[in-house]
Amino acid sequence: MSKIICSAAIRGAKKIIDMAEESFEEALVKYGPDQAVEFPNTAYYLPIIYSMLGAKVQTLGDMKDIFQECRGLLPPVVTEDLWLPYLAPALDAGMATFFAEEMYEAIRYLNEPNFYTKTEDPTAENLWLGAADDVIFRKRGVEFVDGTAPGFAAIMGTPTDKEVASKIALELQEKNLYIFMHDQSEGKNMAELLLDNDVQVGWGTRLVPFGKSYTTAVFAIGFACRVALAFGGVKPGDYKGNLLYNKERTFAFVMAFGPVSDEWYANAAGAINWGFPTISDYDIPEVLPTGICTYEHVVSNIPHDEIVQKAIEVRGLKVSVTKIDIPMAFGPAFEGERIRKDDLFMECGGGRTTGVEVLISKEMDEVEDGVVIMEGPDIADIEEGQNLPIGILVEVAGREMQSDFEPILERQFHHLMNYIQGIMHIGQRNIMWIRIGKAAVEKGFSFKHLGVVLHGKLHQEFGAILDKVQVKIYTVQDKVEEVMELAKKVYAERDLRLGAMTDETEEVFYSCTLCQSFAPSHVCVITPERIGMCGAYNWLDGKASFQINPTGPNQPIEKGECTDESNGYYTGINEFVSQASRGAVTEVSCYSLMNNPMTACGCFEAIAAMLPQCNGIMVVNRDYMGMTPSGMKFTTLAGMAGGGMQTPGFMGVSKHYMTSRKLFQAEGGLKRVVWIPKILKEEIGDKLRARCEEIGMPELFDMIATEEQGTTEEEILEFLKEKGHPALEMDTAIG
Repeated sequence: MSKIICSAAIRGAKKIIDMAEESFEEALVKYGPDQAVEFPNTAYYLPIIYSMLGAKVQTLGDMKDIFQECRGLLPPVVTEDLWLPYLAPALDAGMATFFAEEMYEAIRYLNEPNFYTKTEDPTAENLWLGAADDVIFRKRGVEFVDGTAPGFAAIMGTPTDKEVASKIALELQEKNLYIFMHDQSEGKNMAELLLDNDVQVGWGTRLVPFGKSYTTAVFAIGFACRVALAFGGVKPGDYKGNLLYNKERTFAFVMAFGPVSDEWYANAAGAINWGFPTISDYDIPEVLPTGICTYEHVVSNIPHDEIVQKAIEVRGLKVSVTKIDIPMAFGPAFEGERIRKDDLFMECGGGRTTGVEVLISKEMDEVEDGVVIMEGPDIADIEEGQNLPIGILVEVAGREMQSDFEPILERQFHHLMNYIQGIMHIGQRNIMWIRIGKAAVEKGFSFKHLGVVLHGKLHQEFGAILDKVQVKIYTVQDKVEEVMELAKKVYAERDLRLGAMTDETEEVFYSCTLCQSFAPSHVCVITPERIGMCGAYNWLDGKASFQINPTGPNQPIEKGECTDESNGYYTGINEFVSQASRGAVTEVSCYSLMNNPMTACGCFEAIAAMLPQCNGIMVVNRDYMGMTPSGMKFTTLAGMAGGGMQTPGFMGVSKHYMTSRKLFQAEGGLKRVVWIPKILKEEIGDKLRARCEEIGMPELFDMIATEEQGTTEEEILEFLKEKGHPALEMDTAIG
């Protein structure tokens, strides 16, 4: 390794450890050794330290041993007389750097609790987001599971020209990467330059401003460590497993702009431990031989117009980018983009006007592939603020197409239209809502571009079942009403078809092992009456996925003989799960929380947990941030229910499953539910009321407590007694 880089990294590490230790000593005097420290609302303590050392840093006093570890790792400073001509000392210095910076940032949270926003997006007063809390982490972790986010770029500093900075950010977004931004160059930072150029930043657009100093690099590396812990089955303290997991699965790299300080060298050396190379636009020594990283470790002097492609190449990341022929940028990075009032050109649907979208299958000779028909005013024909009705009718044909696949394909509209930069799509069916931003109009957006996107992407993603796709878009009221009438008939037929399916009527269920790359022992079993716990995959989705990709993550399971109807034990399911989990899980019940519950990776919409004192079950969704009657928040509960483990009394579930007839069947069903957050109760309220009426207890809806009645078991028990909740009269659920 270059002597210049090695010596600079070791010098930088020493400076950082000295700085962090000074901050620690001041904090000890001010707060005392028993003062609690944390990254707010996370279940992984200080994640780099926890994952590498297995040490739970919970108080200031716990940091003392970690600083000793840092000093032990820190090599002597390189001089003319002392030269260590190999990589290991620099890597040790880099690891010590991250330990010290993580403690420094934890103390910053203590000293300045409002220094970071602790939100998903910047606020009007504060740009810097700080460490991702577990709600954000779990939500974004799904994208690392399904491959829509292959990795991230950790940006140090910035190109000083806002147009160049925006172009680089856009190019990274188009390759579906997350962009984590840190520190500044010549007094400028990338996040502020992007905002100055009207580029939205935040988790929604994958442009994440972690912090204004180099020490916030630990938030990016910590995110990678948490991926390995939460989804990969890597245990705390298994440093080798964590490093190898991230090298092989989390495709990340450091991109450095401008002069490189000793402190930056120290952070770059730290990142190399995880297999994350550094690519720089500055004239610094290179480290070209392979070793820890897949290819080169440090590559420099890269022009701005080549730096993204070079970074992709050096990291060994295979990114498949499909060019859609529209004037706007396109990709999953734009799915979270919001079109706010000041950015809005016009709207369709969403109660402002009539709006509807529907996909139907037709005979081969009734569809002309590639045709996009537009009838009515287009964007170029209207003034700003002039809203229009919209009807989107997609007609498909294919030799393998089935009517059961229609809603699956239609559900892709939401994602695909949101992938267009400057377009915001909300809702589905006849409650859909489209907002068109001024920036998209300035680039030449036409409603026909929606058709171009739907035609191209449906072919690309569902080519195994589709041969032809044509799109008809209407913006005149009478034609929109015609599409609405057609759509309502189609919706009714679908709902009837889906509603008539039960676990008893179907002999084949479907697996989902999409998350197995992160949780190797996890196998999700999807039945007609039990949607996948992520909420994204139902039985028909599994069927369609298998038809499209017979070797993919959704495989048919012959359910076999039912050996226990109440718990939902099936011989075929147990055989499949045992094989697919490589023997880690040998028996799973489809309908029980207490007896061999289904495993989860961590992507669940909600978590069910037993409340022993109440003889009932609580369900908490990931959007709820508060304490639950179990004495744990969602983030802590996630550690009990995730990672591919079977933990009786804890289980990941989808929101939709809450109104299934098979809900907790072994424990008595819906009558066993005693507490859910108000936000979830309101979201599923109509269906939950209908289910209460179906079981002959319409009053049960009002008997289910929320945080308004209490957040401890004692408070909830009093409420249940007052209401006469049926769970109090049921057999004890914990046998």
